[in-house]
Amino acid sequence: MFQFLSLLHHADQFALFRLFKYLSFRSGGAVLTALLVAFVIGPALIRWLKQKQGKGQPIRSDGPQRHIVEKQGTPTMGGLLILIPAVVATLLWADLSNAYVWIVLLVTVSYGLLGFADDYRKVSKRSSDGVSGRLRLVAEFAIAFIATWLLMRLETPDLKGMLAVPFLKSALIPFGIFFILVGGVVIAGAANAVNFTDGLDGLAIVPVMIAASTFVLIAYLVGNVRFADYLQLHYVAGTGELTVFLAALVGAGLGFLWYNAPPAMVFMGDTGSLPLGGALGAVAVAVKHEIVLAIVGGLFVLETVSVIVQVVSFKLTGKRVFRMAPIHHHFEQLGWQEPTIVIRFWIVAVVLALIGLSTLKLR
Repeated sequence: MFQFLSLLHHADQFALFRLFKYLSFRSGGAVLTALLVAFVIGPALIRWLKQKQGKGQPIRSDGPQRHIVEKQGTPTMGGLLILIPAVVATLLWADLSNAYVWIVLLVTVSYGLLGFADDYRKVSKRSSDGVSGRLRLVAEFAIAFIATWLLMRLETPDLKGMLAVPFLKSALIPFGIFFILVGGVVIAGAANAVNFTDGLDGLAIVPVMIAASTFVLIAYLVGNVRFADYLQLHYVAGTGELTVFLAALVGAGLGFLWYNAPPAMVFMGDTGSLPLGGALGAVAVAVKHEIVLAIVGGLFVLETVSVIVQVVSFKLTGKRVFRMAPIHHHFEQLGWQEPTIVIRFWIVAVVLALIGLSTLKLR
C-alpha cells in the first residue's frame, strides 16, 4: 500500500495521502490489518488443520498427565495464523525498499518453514519427535549467521561488528567479523527460548507481544536521529521501518490469542514459536539492542536456563533441580493451575519489559 501511494504524483497535496508517510499511522494500519486477516482466515484455517491432523498435536507422554486428557486432539501449526497475517500486513504497510524489513522477513519466514517441517513430521509420524535436533540447530544457526552478515553490511563503520552495552551511553564492545557469531547466537537463541516457553495456552504469545511492543518503541527511537541523539542511543538509519513489522506481529499475535486463549482451539507449534523468537532476535541485532532483548525477554531466558540447568544437573549428578522443565511445568507439578501460571508469567513479562525500557534513559 505504501509503495502504491508513493507512485501518486501529487500525493503531497492531499492530507490523507500524507498520512502514509508517518510510521505511527502505518504501524497502526499494520496492527489492524494483521488482526483482521487473522480473524478472517482463523476459523477456516483451524478447521483445515483439524481435518488434516486428525488427532491433533502428539502430547508428550513424559509431560504433565493432565495434558494428555485436556489437550488431546488440539491441532498444531497454528503459527500459520500468526505468520500469514504478519507477513501480509508488513508487505502492505512497510516501505519495501528498506533492506532491514526484508532481512527480518527472511528470518521470520525461514524459521517458520523450519518450524512447519518440524510440526509436520511430528503430526505425520504421531510422535513428539520432529526434525533431528542437530539438523534443526544447524539450519537455525545458518539462517541466523546469514541474517547477521546481511545486517552488518548495512551498518555504518562506527557500529559495524559492535555490541552495545545498555546503561552506558557510548560503550561498545568490538567483535569485528566475529559479531556474526554473536548475532547468530542472539537470533537462534531467541527462537529456541520462545520455543521452550510455548507449553501452556497463551503462555508464549502474550510475552512475545509485550516484547514486540517494547521494541516498537526502541526501533522507532533508534531509527530517528533526533530522538536517538536526545536519549544518547546509537542511531541506526532505516531501522525505524521495523516498527511496522513489529506492529504487524502484535496484531497477528492478538488475532492468534483469540483462538489460543484457554482452552486453546489451536497450538502455535514450532511453526509459530521459532519465527516469533527469531524475529525478535533479528530486530534486536538490527537496532543494536541485543542485551536489552535478554532483559525484555527475560521470561524466555528463564525458561531456557531452567532447561539447561535441569539437563546439566541430571547428567552430572543424576538428580533434577526442578520437578519438570521448562520451569512452567515445574509450577504445574507443584499444583498451580494453568491460568495462574500463565497470568503470573505475563506479569513478570510486563515488569521485565519496563526494566528493559528504563535502559533507554538510564545512560
